[in-house]
Amino acid sequence: MHTFGPDNATLTVRTKRLGAASKAGHDLLIEVTSWSATLDEQSITLTADPSSLRVLEGTGGMMTLGDDDKAGIAQTIDDEVLKRIPIEFRSTSVEPGPGRVTGELELGGERRTVDFELASEGGRITGTVILKQTDWGMKPYSALFGTLKVADEVEVAIDARLP
Repeated sequence: MHTFGPDNATLTVRTKRLGAASKAGHDLLIEVTSWSATLDEQSITLTADPSSLRVLEGTGGMMTLGDDDKAGIAQTIDDEVLKRIPIEFRSTSVEPGPGRVTGELELGGERRTVDFELASEGGRITGTVILKQTDWGMKPYSALFGTLKVADEVEVAIDARLP
């Protein structure tokens, strides 16, 4: 069994911007700073603290994101999007390799089935899944009377080093 967390892996979320005022906004790279996962040949579990998301960078936009902007975004995600509800994933099937993983993701108090691929190469395990916020009952963030929006689809990625 392997155990992962911020000490030996990264868990990130990427968002994109949409709308008529999208040039004013930023595509974000967000890191989950408090989480843990276990992996063995038959199962994967992951829990994450929704209040631990931190904006690493914002690309695009008319102005550079400062530390106060990044903190404000993290607070909005915590208060309005994830609402401080713990995030949990439990696999229901894991193909050897690792390979294809199917399981139940609880996000924002809603539980849905997700499928994704895990790759193992050079002592690392990597995987990415695209999630639609509205599938979990979340309304993508918008500003400027809806002319600046976060895209419904966000990318969640893991990059872990095997011991």
